[in-house]
Amino acid sequence: MFSNLKRVVTLTLLASAASQVFAAPAPVSDIGNNSSSANTASASSSQAPEGDVQRLERLLQARSRMQLQMQQQLDAMSQEIRNLRGQIEKNSYDMQQMVKRQRELFVELDHVRSTMKSATPSTDLSASADDDQGTYSSNADEQTAYQNAVDLILKKRDYSGAIAAFEKFEKDFPKSVYTPNSHYWLGQLFFAKKQDVDAAKNFAAVLAFDKSNKRADAMVKLGDIAARNNNAAQAKKYYQQVVDEYPNSSSAEVAKTHLK
Repeated sequence: MFSNLKRVVTLTLLASAASQVFAAPAPVSDIGNNSSSANTASASSSQAPEGDVQRLERLLQARSRMQLQMQQQLDAMSQEIRNLRGQIEKNSYDMQQMVKRQRELFVELDHVRSTMKSATPSTDLSASADDDQGTYSSNADEQTAYQNAVDLILKKRDYSGAIAAFEKFEKDFPKSVYTPNSHYWLGQLFFAKKQDVDAAKNFAAVLAFDKSNKRADAMVKLGDIAARNNNAAQAKKYYQQVVDEYPNSSSAEVAKTHLK
C-alpha cells in the first residue's frame, strides 16, 4: 500500500513538472525578432550589391561617352590635318611649277640676249640695224612704224612686242621698202626663240628680194636652221649658195666655217 502511494506521489510530481514545462510560453517574440533580423540582413545584403552595380554602370557609361567624344575629336582633327596636308602639297606643287617656269624664262631670256648680242653677221642685230640706215621711206607713218619696231628690239629688249610690231607693220605696209628687212628681223627673233618653222619662213621670204642686203645673211640662217634640225645636206646647200653668190661677203666667211 505504501509503495502504491509512493508511486502516485511520484507520478503526480512528474505530471506537475511536465505541465510547467509544456505550459511555459514559447519564445515567439524571439523567433519573430530573429526572423525579422534575418530578413533585414538579407534585404540589406541584396540592396548593397545593386547600388554598386548601378554605380559601376554609370561609371562605365560616362567613360564610354568620354571615349566617344575623344574619338570624335580625334577624327575631326585627323580630317583637318589631312585637309591642311593636301593644301600644303598643292601649294608646294604650285611653287615648284612657278620656280620651274621662272627658270625656263630666265634660260630663254639669256639665250635670246646671247643670240641678239652675237658677233657674227648672221645674228648681229646691231649690224642689221646699221644696214637699215641706208633705207628710207617717204611715208612718215611707214618710217615711224618700222623704226618703232626696231627700237623694241635694240632699246627696250621687248622681243615679243617686236614680233607683234613687225607682223603688224607687214600687214599695214605690204609693199614697203622695209619688207625684206622686216622679214629678216622676224626670222632673227623666231630663231632666237627656237621657233624654227616661223624663222625659216621669214628668212626664205628675204631670198625673194635679190637686191636686199639681208639676203646673204638670210641664207646663212637657213643653213643654221637646217643644221639645228639635223639636216646636214640642206645646211650644206645653203652655206655653199652663200659662198657662190656672195664670195667676198662676211656672210660667205661665216658659211665657209660651216663647210669645213
